[in-house]
Amino acid sequence: MKLVELPTPSPAAGQVLVRVEAAGVNFIDIYQRSGAYKLTLPFTPGQEGAGVVEAVGEGVVEVRPGDRVAWAGPLGSYASHQLIPAARLVPVPRGLETKSAAAAMLQGMTAHYLVTDTFPLRPGHTCLIHAAAGGVGQLFCQLASRAGAHVIGTAGGPEKVRLAKQAGAHEAIDYRTQDFEAEVKRLTNGAGVHVVYDSVGRDTWEKSLRSLRPRGMLVLFGQSSGTVPPFDPQLLASGGSLFFTRPTLHSYVLTRDELLDRAGAVLGAVQRGDLKPAIEDALPLANAAKAHELLASRKTTGKLLLLP
Repeated sequence: MKLVELPTPSPAAGQVLVRVEAAGVNFIDIYQRSGAYKLTLPFTPGQEGAGVVEAVGEGVVEVRPGDRVAWAGPLGSYASHQLIPAARLVPVPRGLETKSAAAAMLQGMTAHYLVTDTFPLRPGHTCLIHAAAGGVGQLFCQLASRAGAHVIGTAGGPEKVRLAKQAGAHEAIDYRTQDFEAEVKRLTNGAGVHVVYDSVGRDTWEKSLRSLRPRGMLVLFGQSSGTVPPFDPQLLASGGSLFFTRPTLHSYVLTRDELLDRAGAVLGAVQRGDLKPAIEDALPLANAAKAHELLASRKTTGKLLLLP
């Protein structure tokens, strides 16, 4: 990745020129940069951020110059300025810091749709959340425990175990020293959990399936350790009529109304202090490569931001 100087673009009809104040760093950026998710080169990475509207194109009525806005999805956030479709921008609540808005959009809405829609958690459910001390994991634990579920998290090392519990996990498993499948069976008296939220992928998916109770669901929403290989669907039958799904945020914010509702719920909760994104570091935009190295190392315990 190289930082280059380009002319500041002008918005076309339906577009908005935003001055990026903070861009979020996410695993999908690594997947796209590495070629795991194919994109035409060259491209500007980054799918999340917050900033200020500088100019609007013809026909734009959703926002005006000077508005503080946030987004998750449109590509090109690792930049000082970004052209974004007006319909994909959401307002930043008054009093909410820009960095917090940028940190909460993609991971916050991801945790929100998984907990409220993909497998709606409620009292009586027990869930397993992998990478519970990461940026999305900590938000996940907060939302899942608030929904009334019994939350079991996995994390690597004593400090990350502490962070997972602090975020709302009732039990935390150190996967470096404990077999999480065996621990889940022990903690549930052999029953297994109702749902596993798995963002790790290759290294965990088989044990995640075996950690489920009959008719449980494995929600695979990431692949930080690599892709899950093809498998025989009979594995789901033999595990007890299990469900397997691979959701993406895009499918849960298809319309502008869906986007405004979900983003409003997340950013509103952050503004009230009910949801607390953990920002680990904010690096200069020129250090984007370092940010990717830090995220891929699994040594981070919170959100990484880039500041143009």
